[in-house]
Amino acid sequence: MKTEIRIVIAEDHPVFRRGLAMMISSDPRLKVVAEAGNAAEAIARIAEHQPDMAILDVNMPDGTGFDVVRELQKTDLATSFVFLTMHKDEGLFNTALDLGAKGYLLKESAVEEIIAGVKAVAQGENYISPQLATYLFNRHRRATDLVKQQPTINDLTPTERRVLQFIAQEKTSRDIAAELYISHRTVERHRENICAKLNLHGSNALLKFAIAHKSELL
Repeated sequence: MKTEIRIVIAEDHPVFRRGLAMMISSDPRLKVVAEAGNAAEAIARIAEHQPDMAILDVNMPDGTGFDVVRELQKTDLATSFVFLTMHKDEGLFNTALDLGAKGYLLKESAVEEIIAGVKAVAQGENYISPQLATYLFNRHRRATDLVKQQPTINDLTPTERRVLQFIAQEKTSRDIAAELYISHRTVERHRENICAKLNLHGSNALLKFAIAHKSELL
């Protein structure tokens, strides 16, 4: 952990915000440099102080913590973002992770757990409230299933792979036909089948794919 981690807290409930700030500041390595009660203030305070970390309530009176991150991502700010929420909502959880959140914490968690999450992020780790572990497993499973569904070179027939090899060498359809002793029309049909299997669209998509995956075709 750096000698001092500078933090901005954005939370619209002042009592909770103050208590959280006091608990965080009890660690000499963590310094709360500013607080905000709404999204607009959060954007201003974070832009002004450029903290190492921003702890954002998901729901605020004039917007969401997600809105704050989207706005600040237009800059080259290096701030890490941690979201606080009272909602066990898988959609919100996934939105937070899609935005690059380093932490996602439930407000209902014990203060000690919230502080532990903040410290973990300060040390360069990721942290989510244990109650949300199922959401993380679901997210991982969906990502794995998506990868499995993506068409690959392994879905091609041996002849189609051979045609793709020649395409990677930037040979024309007539050149390929001569190499494989087949008709030009047959080569064109192979090209169409390859594009369909690999979900490739556009005049140069097949050539770009072949060149990018040339080493896999050897």
